[in-house]
Amino acid sequence: MTFPQRFTDKVVLVTGAGTGLGAEIAVRAAQEGADVAIHYRSSESGARRTAERVEAEGRRAFLVQADIIEWAQISRMAGEVWGHFGRVDVAINNVGDMASDQMSWREITEEAIDHTLAVDLKGTLVCTHEFGSRMLEQPEGGSIVNVGSTVVVRGSARAPQYAAAKYGILGVTKSYAQAFAPKVRVNTFAPGFMETERMLSREDYKNGRGKQLREMTPMHHIPKPEEVAGTALFLATMDAQHITGSYFVADGGYNMIGA
Repeated sequence: MTFPQRFTDKVVLVTGAGTGLGAEIAVRAAQEGADVAIHYRSSESGARRTAERVEAEGRRAFLVQADIIEWAQISRMAGEVWGHFGRVDVAINNVGDMASDQMSWREITEEAIDHTLAVDLKGTLVCTHEFGSRMLEQPEGGSIVNVGSTVVVRGSARAPQYAAAKYGILGVTKSYAQAFAPKVRVNTFAPGFMETERMLSREDYKNGRGKQLREMTPMHHIPKPEEVAGTALFLATMDAQHITGSYFVADGGYNMIGA
């Protein structure tokens, strides 16, 4: 398959690139000509597999570990990536916690609220702050894409803290888009359900939930992460150069039902 070369000789940083959507965005960036900084927290083996796939495309890969709930670790990570490549043209803030073990709002706990908000909201805010501050010092600026969710349209009766965090990311995106303009663009990519390894392994998904979601989606399809990786990267391309402070939903029309 031939891919458009939208990131030839660019440097792309992807958080949470050891598994799932983050891994596929990292590989797609390499397929489109980028060198890639691959962040992980605990999935070192997954991050190494992602790096091997990036290098198989003839591009350079750099692994960096950090827990994004701590500002000091994010700052250190950014310093390591900029120190290695000298610049970052695109940052994809993909890390998120869906509270996937929670099946109902009735199961919510204070610990689950704190953790989801720390990872999804605080982590994304601080990554945007640290990466964007450095991009402002670069001659050509840069672009940041924060990964949100279709819950920014529909909410989540299952996990309200997850919806709260993703709605909060819209505020982070708009605020920093204003602060960093015109040199650094900041947008949110909001995917819907995806058939990640974690999703496919869930008992509810295997026992009818997957079929139900496909029926509720106008496109009648739940994509694999690689099917939307290029869509996430679109917001960082020259074709999107007049888009900032916005969010882009790619959920097969799922958000329209009941609207």
